Amino acid sequence: QVQLVESGGGLVQPGGSLRLSCAASGSIFKLYTMGWYRQAPGKQRELVAAVSVGGSLNYADSVKGRFTISRDNAKNTVYLQMNSLKPEDTAVYYCNTPSGRLNWGQGTQVTVSS
Repeated sequence: QVQLVESGGGLVQPGGSLRLSCAASGSIFKLYTMGWYRQAPGKQRELVAAVSVGGSLNYADSVKGRFTISRDNAKNTVYLQMNSLKPEDTAVYYCNTPSGRLNWGQGTQVTVSS
């Protein structure tokens, strides 16, 4: 079973930046398209970015131009660079495949507030 551990969240002012990391156990990580999700209070979990095995990128319209997803298969890690953060980006952020087939990690809280 692949285990996912997210980190890097925190409290940041509007316009600020954060870099999230998701470390996966096991070398099978490199076989999957990986994505970052977020879930705000009272809302459904949404996929905001994905990176394929070959490096193709996809973003939700709400984060396009501000967030950048990347992966390092040698480190079994996927990253999310978040710039120009807005209060509406406040959520718990998770990583998983686009189908959510792996065990969910605990997530990392991102709070954007002045």
